[in-house]
Amino acid sequence: MMGAEGGQSIGCSLAALWMLHVLGVGYLTLTHNDNTPWADSATDLPVLGGLSRFGVEVVREMNRIGMIVDLSHTAESTQLDALATTSAPVMFSHSSVRALADHPRNVSDRVLAKLADNGGIVQITFVPEFVSQPCIDWDQDMHA
Repeated sequence: MMGAEGGQSIGCSLAALWMLHVLGVGYLTLTHNDNTPWADSATDLPVLGGLSRFGVEVVREMNRIGMIVDLSHTAESTQLDALATTSAPVMFSHSSVRALADHPRNVSDRVLAKLADNGGIVQITFVPEFVSQPCIDWDQDMHA
């Protein structure tokens, strides 16, 4: 399945989202390493506290046209807003779980509980910093 990583690819345009869908893109990751004007990223400073009104529109439009909402890279607040908005299962295309490794890109237990109710999935990425707390600690020490 083709996906677009980062909502930056649609700017602030539902027409651009629709065009990605027409071109065969099956899912969109709402953010990447930086926030979009309508969604907070896990690795940027929070600005919105989740999704803006337009971000809610993006999720609803994705549901309407049959695109999967991908929550990898998003802040927990964005994840919770998206889960409260969506009418379809969501996915984390490449994340891991925070209970095993405390990285901001990983999915918290709070979100996992809501994801179970949603019927969504988490696909685990085996990047050392996402699955190993000692790797996270070492990386943080190196950048301190």
